[in-house]
Amino acid sequence: MPDGEIRHPQKVREFFGPRAADWEARFPDDGPAYAAGVAALELRPGQRVLDAGCGTGRALPALRAAVGARGTVLGADLTPEMLDAAVREGRDASASLLLADASRLPVGDAVLDAVFAAGLISHVPDPADSLAEWARAVRPGGRLALFHPVGRAALAARKGRALTPDDLRAEPNLRPLLAAAGWELVRYADEEHRYLALAVRRG
Repeated sequence: MPDGEIRHPQKVREFFGPRAADWEARFPDDGPAYAAGVAALELRPGQRVLDAGCGTGRALPALRAAVGARGTVLGADLTPEMLDAAVREGRDASASLLLADASRLPVGDAVLDAVFAAGLISHVPDPADSLAEWARAVRPGGRLALFHPVGRAALAARKGRALTPDDLRAEPNLRPLLAAAGWELVRYADEEHRYLALAVRRG
């Protein structure tokens, strides 16, 4: 694939499953970045939000704090070991955890106020299809945050790769992809210590 990321669901499970046990130890300082990414969604008490591809659940406490006790927080991930790690970290206290493909959500139409997706868009088999699925699940005016705790250049360097023009996370590529799926990109930041693309559901 052009950007070199793992996309096939079985390959994703095979890659992330064995890494789940020490995932927290590998990235111990990402908590504040996740909290800032969640803050960009501007959630309100009582709202309903999904962490798509939640992994070990780093965003879940911040999402729960944002929507409060009356809100709904769901964490969906394809890899059982990642959800087990989330439970070990106690993050199931902040959300209902779902073993689910984030590209085929077990929720109804327009039932969510927001979707938070950290590091996920590069691992789904069909990014356009996933963006459309999240648009289906989010009400008009709801929000989507595509997030990573480091920017594209830093992430590429970490993986020993160079950035390429066809990287779907680059703004010129991402903006039309979002638009075709029913989203409007309203904020884009690609910095050393953060990647954030914030979009609003049209309609």
